[in-house]
Amino acid sequence: MIDDDRYCVDVLNQISAVRSALDALGIELLNQHLECCVIGHGSGSEHARAKPMKPDALLAEVKVALTRFLK
Repeated sequence: MIDDDRYCVDVLNQISAVRSALDALGIELLNQHLECCVIGHGSGSEHARAKPMKPDALLAEVKVALTRFLK
């Protein structure tokens, strides 16, 4: 859009739309992670690459993920 010399507000609107879409994707990924990898930990429903962890390590991982996502 910038290369096409589009109006600044149009570019800003597109940036806003992309941010919104990425936020929605991030929320969906967090939900899936909580359902499958945290709550379902050890049940076989977690992601194939999920590491075996104790509950305190799982909680710490979720805290780090949320902190990064919410910045």
